[in-house]
Amino acid sequence: MKTSQLINLDPSIRILKVATCPSLSDKSTLTYHIGCNEKSKILFRIANNTGGGFFSKEWIALDTILNIFDRQPDNKPIVSLLLYPLFQGKSLNTPAFLLAVLKQEGLVSQLEDHPKHYERLPSDAFMTEIEKLIQSKVDLKTDDAKPVVPTKKSASKNKISPS
Repeated sequence: MKTSQLINLDPSIRILKVATCPSLSDKSTLTYHIGCNEKSKILFRIANNTGGGFFSKEWIALDTILNIFDRQPDNKPIVSLLLYPLFQGKSLNTPAFLLAVLKQEGLVSQLEDHPKHYERLPSDAFMTEIEKLIQSKVDLKTDDAKPVVPTKKSASKNKISPS
């Protein structure tokens, strides 16, 4: 693979970490990115899925995720359904994939008696790791964000005719 193919379509986001984890169903392996913007806001995105499920590659801020968790009553578990509002009009798989990433990163833990229910965990270890990556100025390049080049067929479909 040529280095010129290694791109991040949003240059305002530095990719700090590229990792993999199993999906919650354990039927596929997810590749995900953890990034930060110029204000050091921590962001997540799903980059790949070895299974057939579609997903959104958009970046989601950690503080947005944690705000959703904060609004959940203490006696209620965390479920992927809570993350659906972040992906309205997008793939229904992405919230569960994001929850799998959060589990992998130690931000949530599966409840023993309810396999689809999770609890929030302290984020100190995660934040320490990410802060070190931010301070290191790491900026990983990936090849999964290749721009889509329209085919002649799709380009002609989207062509605007003069009025």
